[in-house]
Amino acid sequence: MYNFEIEKPTTIDGAVAALASDEAQALAGGQTLIPTLKARLAAPEKLISLAGITALQGISTDKSGRVCIGAGVTHTGVTNEAAAYPALAALAGQIGDVAVRNRGTIGGSVANNDPSACYPAAVLASGAVVVTNTREIAADDFFDGMFTTALDEGEIVTQLRFPVPKQAAYVKFKQPASRFALVGVFVARFADGVRVAVTGASEEGVFRWSEAEKALSGDFSAKAIAGLSASADGLIGDAHGSPDYRAHLIGVLTARAVQAAG
Repeated sequence: MYNFEIEKPTTIDGAVAALASDEAQALAGGQTLIPTLKARLAAPEKLISLAGITALQGISTDKSGRVCIGAGVTHTGVTNEAAAYPALAALAGQIGDVAVRNRGTIGGSVANNDPSACYPAAVLASGAVVVTNTREIAADDFFDGMFTTALDEGEIVTQLRFPVPKQAAYVKFKQPASRFALVGVFVARFADGVRVAVTGASEEGVFRWSEAEKALSGDFSAKAIAGLSASADGLIGDAHGSPDYRAHLIGVLTARAVQAAG
């Protein structure tokens, strides 16, 4: 590791002000950033820790029935406290190992937008709202490609607001070493239709599978998508699987998620 400064603001405004300085970078749970620093893939002069900001903590339900989760809540916290959205709580319990779940945060994961991360699939499939220190961003407008989001420089995710669907489930095929999703599919059925989000498969990051959404909105059963095939165009090909393999997994896991949603 190299030498750097660290600040620990206790308010969102304090964090925003600290991030305005040159070469400053936000530090949430650090499960991605710290390994990145160790590998010298990034070298900010100052880290702004968000861990001490109480306004980023807590899980509640608002008047619209949405589950509102502070960006600083850990994966373990989501698992244990988001009982109002069982599929989301179950997803959080599948992330990494115990150490990762106890340190990593939902806001850090969503802001990082790793193409194989689990939470982006839940945010997109749920039609959630990403709240920042300055605005609210719809899930469909937030994710903007691999490791890229709609966040402006110095903007901080403060809360995630999840509408709770009638039925939902997340199923992922794990990469054994990292426990990231080789492919992961989150299916959410609402009164006005079904949303299907896929992570781990695309070079552009999380995306919605519109053909499956249309079929499942008419018939929420695995047989409704039996004849569908996801396109392999733009999917990741690496040592763990070809684009065609990942395309096949998308169909298999979507069917399993529908069955799990019951």
